Amino acid sequence: MLDEMVFRSEDVCAADRFDYWSELLGRTHAPMELRSDHADDFRASQRVLDLGAITVWTHTFQPLVFRRTPKLIRQSDPETYHLSLVVRGSGVSVWRHRETEYKPYDLFINSSSLLNDVYSTGDPVQSVALEVPKALLPLPRDVAGRIVGAPVSAREGMGALLAQFLTQLIADPAAYQPCDRPRLAAVVIPLVAALFAHLLEADDCLPPETRQRALALHIQAFIREHLHDPHLTPSAIAAEHHISTSYLHRLFQDEDATVAAWIRRLRLEAARRDLTDPALRTIPIHAIAARWGYPRAAEFSRAYRAAYGTTPSDHRHQALQPRE
Repeated sequence: MLDEMVFRSEDVCAADRFDYWSELLGRTHAPMELRSDHADDFRASQRVLDLGAITVWTHTFQPLVFRRTPKLIRQSDPETYHLSLVVRGSGVSVWRHRETEYKPYDLFINSSSLLNDVYSTGDPVQSVALEVPKALLPLPRDVAGRIVGAPVSAREGMGALLAQFLTQLIADPAAYQPCDRPRLAAVVIPLVAALFAHLLEADDCLPPETRQRALALHIQAFIREHLHDPHLTPSAIAAEHHISTSYLHRLFQDEDATVAAWIRRLRLEAARRDLTDPALRTIPIHAIAARWGYPRAAEFSRAYRAAYGTTPSDHRHQALQPRE
């Protein structure tokens, strides 16, 4: 079962519930000022799943106001994007650049770096939330402002894909093991990237550099989804997206590697996770290699040694060796 932190208001005396839950939110999201007409006997519950760099949680609470102030941002900014699926209740979120109303089956997108006030209504309010480091989805500051607060429906399109994954994950965390955390995170990141790219492409007023970044996010999500395909090459990717190969390489100029090197790194990282996973120890190395786009074992072994300084078999043996 995935590591899980649980909070229930009835486990704490009435006088401490509101402050305790505020502290919990500060750890799972970011420090905030909270106000509620129910603070004297606050009712809330929260389950937090740790997926490594990414955090997923569900919570139910009585109506309140969340506020991120300049002082709180200066004191602590985890540099994350926050996405929340509204299951029950409604509310309004206010930023300097936008005001957005939300209702059940809307996706609410926020940033830990932006001033905002969130007013929730309904008793109780229920949502499923996701916290993603900005480093995993690098966007220029002006682009991030276009995404935060953008109205997104979870009933259709990219919003529905992300919402379905989150609700399924939170409904049955016992179906997953701690070793599944990196795999689950590897599913979440492309879904969020694809959603952001969709939102950016939908804005006809975007400047060219922003459209380029949206296209880059879309292509990166495509690459992650097709790592298993041995024919995933820069020329094939460019053809799929109706651009030239040279333009594809220009889109990746801000990355740490070329397109081919980026694909190779993702494939090897995925193969490395599988090779060191005790649950997959009976799967042959060549099958794992093929799963991640290396149909020829010799080619996989050479690439693996070049990246990690050891062979796949030696790495697996060392990682899965019983510890005394």
